[in-house]
Amino acid sequence: MKLYNSIGPNPRLVRMFLLEKELTVPFEEVDIMSGANRRAPYTDRNPIGQIPALELDDGTVISETVPICEYFEAVNPSPALIGSTPEEQAVSRMWTRRIELHITEPVTASFRYGPGAEMFKDRIRVIPEAAEGLAALGQDGLEKLDGLLGSGPFLAGDRFTLGDIVLYCFLDFAKGVGQSVNPEHKNVGAWFERVSARPSAEASLHPAAAAAGMRA
Repeated sequence: MKLYNSIGPNPRLVRMFLLEKELTVPFEEVDIMSGANRRAPYTDRNPIGQIPALELDDGTVISETVPICEYFEAVNPSPALIGSTPEEQAVSRMWTRRIELHITEPVTASFRYGPGAEMFKDRIRVIPEAAEGLAALGQDGLEKLDGLLGSGPFLAGDRFTLGDIVLYCFLDFAKGVGQSVNPEHKNVGAWFERVSARPSAEASLHPAAAAAGMRA
């Protein structure tokens, strides 16, 4: 088994999940800055060309961050970061889906179409005119989340879950590319500080993050 790894918020969230689980998995680094993830031999394993991807001992390759984390949860159920019961699992997945649809997806696309357009223009279709609107959509999602969070410690109440990890890794990345959390969103700000204090937050940063000027 090995995890194809790189700099970036997506692989970071899987690393943070593994740290919270106290699991060790061999990494194989892929240089996304040079586009190595968009060509063979990496695309022979993951034709979508995204990082991370998990290759199992039998050669099965699982891509997409949430399925990778769900695999690790299934084979290592404790501590539960998705849930120990059907109800806990459903609530965790609900929050993860909300976060992806209304915050991390528009925030990420805004970066790729705006500040990151030079890097991504030869890899995906970039839509520069959409960057500002997508950033605003992400802020709208955070405003709604601020009201939903209240003073609770985490998204799913007292339980720290995958949704918290997804949101944290992307917000930490976003603040470095001009999309900081609005200081008026005090509940989100307090939540961010709580998650930042977890040992896995700093430990999950890629060794090349500082040199690249990224929190990823």
